[in-house]
Amino acid sequence: MESIGADLEVMKRVPLADEHVTAMCAIGHERAYYKGEMVAEIGQPHDTFVYVIEGEIEVVDPFSGERLLESSLGPTQFMGDISFLNAGSHFLPMRATVDTRVIEVPREDMLDLMGRVPELSDHIITVFAARRRRQFELKNSMIKLIGADRDAAVQGVETFLARNRVPFQSFDLDSSDDEASHLCNLVDHEPAVIVGQDRKLDDPTPRKVAQILNLDLDVAGDTIVDTLIVGGGPAGVAAAVYAGAEGLSALLIEDTAIGGQAGTSSRIENYMGFPTGISGADLVYRGQIQAMKFGTCFAMPRRVEKLEKRPDGLFRATLDDEAHVCARGVVVATGVQYRRMPLDRLEEFEGAGIFYAATDMEARFCRNTDAIVIGGGNSAGQAAMYLCRAAKQVHVLVRGESLADSMSSYLSRRLEAEPNIQIHYGCKITALHGEDHLEAVTVMDAQGEWGMDTRALFIMIGAAPNTNWLSGLVKLDAKGFVHTGEAAGAETPYETSHRGIFAVGDVRAGSVKRVASAVGEGSVVISAVFNHVQNLPELVR
Repeated sequence: MESIGADLEVMKRVPLADEHVTAMCAIGHERAYYKGEMVAEIGQPHDTFVYVIEGEIEVVDPFSGERLLESSLGPTQFMGDISFLNAGSHFLPMRATVDTRVIEVPREDMLDLMGRVPELSDHIITVFAARRRRQFELKNSMIKLIGADRDAAVQGVETFLARNRVPFQSFDLDSSDDEASHLCNLVDHEPAVIVGQDRKLDDPTPRKVAQILNLDLDVAGDTIVDTLIVGGGPAGVAAAVYAGAEGLSALLIEDTAIGGQAGTSSRIENYMGFPTGISGADLVYRGQIQAMKFGTCFAMPRRVEKLEKRPDGLFRATLDDEAHVCARGVVVATGVQYRRMPLDRLEEFEGAGIFYAATDMEARFCRNTDAIVIGGGNSAGQAAMYLCRAAKQVHVLVRGESLADSMSSYLSRRLEAEPNIQIHYGCKITALHGEDHLEAVTVMDAQGEWGMDTRALFIMIGAAPNTNWLSGLVKLDAKGFVHTGEAAGAETPYETSHRGIFAVGDVRAGSVKRVASAVGEGSVVISAVFNHVQNLPELVR
C-alpha cells in the first residue's frame, strides 16, 4: 500500500546539482558550527534551509541527549523535513559532531528559489517527504504520550498527531519495559503528554501540541487572504493546491486533522493512480505537501465559528478563540461528520470503547475482543476489513436486508468472503454496558434482543453536514447541505447563493460522496474563485 513518501532506506542518495548549490549560495550565507554545538533545538522554528559544505550533523535523542540514528548528514546533504514548507518546528535536535560549515538560506528565500526551479523543488520535497515517513514509522519525535488507552484527552492528542502524520511515541500505563516505567514514574502513573526530556503538558489538548509544533498559525486581526478554505478533507486540500498554483494567497483552516472524513479510512482502493490502495490520511497529506509547495498556508486545529460579510465587501471569519481572518473569497469544504446514535451513555463511552474511525490507533483496542461495526456504507466496509486483522471477530450490524444499495460491490464481496467477519442484517443496538469502559451491548433484531460482549464499537451510520458556521449567508437544503449552481441561482456550478462563497465536496447538496469527486470539485472551483477575486473592485483587491 502507498504511503506519504518514498522509503528513505532504499532511496539512492543524489547530491544537489552544482547550479542549484550556486543559486543557494547567492541568497544564503555561510556559517560555522563547532563540534558539539547545536544546529537546531526541539521546538525551534524551521525557518532556515541548512546545506552541509563540510563536517557532519547528527540527529539527537531529545530525551537522552545521545545520538539517535546511525546515519548522519555530511557534505552535499541538507537538513529538514516537510515542516519546513509550513514554517513548522523542529521535532528533533540536530548537533554538529565535528567542526562543520554550512550554507544557511532563509526559508522565504529558499521557497522562492524552489518555486522558480522545479527540479530543485522536486529533489528537496522528495527527500523531505521520505524523511517524514521514516520519522513517523520509527516514531522519532520529541513527543511522548502516556495512557492514551485510559484517557480521552491524551487519546485526542494521539488522534491529532497520527492523522496529521506527526511522529510521536505512545505508552500504555501498564507497559512493563524500562522506558515506559520511567515515564510512568515521571508522571505519577497518570495519563500525560511529555515534550522533550521532562516537560509535562497540563490539560493536554491538540491545540496546545499544535502550538508547540507551530501548526497553529498566528492569525492577526488584519490578516487578509484571497481565498479562505474551510475544511481540510480531499475537496479542501485540492482547492488549496490549485489556489496556490494559480497565485492566490490562500489559508486553509481545519478543526481536527488533514484528511477530513477520508482521513478515517484505513485503505482506499478505488482512487485512480493507487492500484495497491492508500489510506485516506496519507492520500490527503500528499495533497497538503503539494499545496504548501505552492505557498498555501494551513492552520489547525482551528475552527471557524461564524462567517459574515463586511461593508467593504470582504468576508470576515471568526475563529474559535475570537481571532479573525478576512478573505476576498471563501471555499466551503467542511464536509460531513458521522451521526451519533441516540443511545444512553454514548458520550461517556466515546474514546473508551466507542470510535468513529478505524485506523492503527483504534485497531489496537480490538485485540482479544470481538469488534462491532455499525453501518452499511463503504466506510463501514473498509473499517471491517481493516479491523478483522486485529480482532477475534468483526460483527457488522446493518439496519437493512442487503448491502447492495449502500456499499461498492467489490467491498461487499470481500466482507462476505472473509471468515473473520460476520454480517448481521435487520438489527440495531439498543443499549451500552460497562463501567469506565464499554464492555457489552444489547442488540435487537426480528427475533428480539440479545447481548454481545465487546470493548470496541465503531459507529459509521451516515453523516450530517457541517454548515452552522455559515450563519445564514447561503441557502441550504432541508438536511443542511449547501445549494450551489442552478439550485442556488448562481452563475457557476460551485458558487452558492451568496456571491464569493463557493462550496465543494460532501457538504454540497447533490454531491457524489466519493473521494475522487471531492478532489475534482476542489480542483475545478478555483477557476471561479480566481475570476471572482480578479473582478472585485480595486479597493477590495
